Amino acid sequence: MNKRVICALAICLVSSGAMAAGPTIGADNASSFIGKDATVCGKVDSAKYNENSDGQPTFLHLGGKFPVHKFAIRIMGENRGKFTPPPEENLGRMVCVSGRVGRAAGNRAEMEVVDPSELQLL
Repeated sequence: MNKRVICALAICLVSSGAMAAGPTIGADNASSFIGKDATVCGKVDSAKYNENSDGQPTFLHLGGKFPVHKFAIRIMGENRGKFTPPPEENLGRMVCVSGRVGRAAGNRAEMEVVDPSELQLL
């Protein structure tokens, strides 16, 4: 994601009242921020509700489709009902999420979201 797009996304976040945590970065750069606070923005390239998996997580994949994505947003089943419409309906949309960037399988970056207010639709 180029610097102009990131700056535009940051302006949208500020104007929408969202509080950015750390720098605003693209999904492609998220792995450099594992263990740090950041606002990660990008297009939802694939989405999956794993209703038969432990914890029933929903994943939104940014920076490429699963399994070659650069960043994932994880919403556990216990929090899924808070999201209307269901999170996977954001496929193809630009989103930003703020918080601590974590490490997922394959050394990919991810962030867990527990409330719809943490996921900004652009």
